[in-house]
Amino acid sequence: MKKWYGSIFAGVLLLAALTGCGQSSNPASGGKGASELTVYTALEDDQLKAYVGAFNKAHPEIKLNIVRDSTGVIIAKLIAEKDNPQADVVWGTAATELLGAEAQGVLEGYSPKGIERIVPEFKDSKDPAHWVGIDAFETAFVVNTKELEKRNLPIPKSYADLIKPEYKGMIVMPNPSSSGTGFFTVSAWLQLQGDTAAWSYMDKLHENVALYTHSGSKPAKMAASGEYPIGISFGYRGITEKKKGAPLEIVFPEEGAGWDVEANALVKKAQIKPEAKAFLDWAISDEAMAEYNKNFAIITLQSAGGGIPEGYTKEPKSQLIKNDLNQAAANRAKILAEWDKRYSTKSEPKQ
Repeated sequence: MKKWYGSIFAGVLLLAALTGCGQSSNPASGGKGASELTVYTALEDDQLKAYVGAFNKAHPEIKLNIVRDSTGVIIAKLIAEKDNPQADVVWGTAATELLGAEAQGVLEGYSPKGIERIVPEFKDSKDPAHWVGIDAFETAFVVNTKELEKRNLPIPKSYADLIKPEYKGMIVMPNPSSSGTGFFTVSAWLQLQGDTAAWSYMDKLHENVALYTHSGSKPAKMAASGEYPIGISFGYRGITEKKKGAPLEIVFPEEGAGWDVEANALVKKAQIKPEAKAFLDWAISDEAMAEYNKNFAIITLQSAGGGIPEGYTKEPKSQLIKNDLNQAAANRAKILAEWDKRYSTKSEPKQ
């Protein structure tokens, strides 16, 4: 994972600077004498403005310095900085990757206030917890219906459909080495089919894939623009692109959607700021959960429920596979090494 570390500074620092500038314009945030936290996150850019704004209202005395990148980059950065940690907390990064970071000794246990309200499978079973989930995101096919109509092709409904020869060169999906979405999708195939069948399946799928991206949301955007007819992405991003007017159908695969939990964690360092714990308390509060629920159909509160969200045909949790997050994390390095050996030649260049 360290291969990512040296290539990301310019983009990360730019994003951090932009976010910091956005916050400093708020007189209640980042003023003279304000406490500061460095927050590493893989949350989407278009979500962060509202989330950070909600935090600023609750804690005007704390300034957040946001460093945003894809999941793989964030975790690589945490591990590379192990001996001189820069972040105070991690916010909204895939739980399976946080488990890998925990194994490297970069996380500190902390059970935030209200953790008992979180669904058990969406939080660490240890006490104190080393990660706590806030929402779940799932595999979805983002399909440009106009592009498929031009080719007189049906909309794929299952993983099995994606390997049909008529879709050759029409599919884009995230590289699992850099994207949490890519990894939990690959992990789902392995858990559903077993190793031998799953790698055989991915060999066939590779024939139909035009490009592996380094972002989980990019395939949805590419499908929305018509650049490629089918993007393997995650539900939220596909639904968001459809709301913008793109001719899309969002398909949750018949076999069950792979998934992971966007989760928070405390970074292990010699001096842990009390503000870091205050942030993690807020990050699973009712106020924060209400913000997450504006973007994600599945949030991690025990009491969360209600009608079927827009963009879904049935209750979202019922579409998820049975997923062993600990198994996925334990096998991650082995899975990625095999995937890279077989398929990385079609990955987009690193920025």
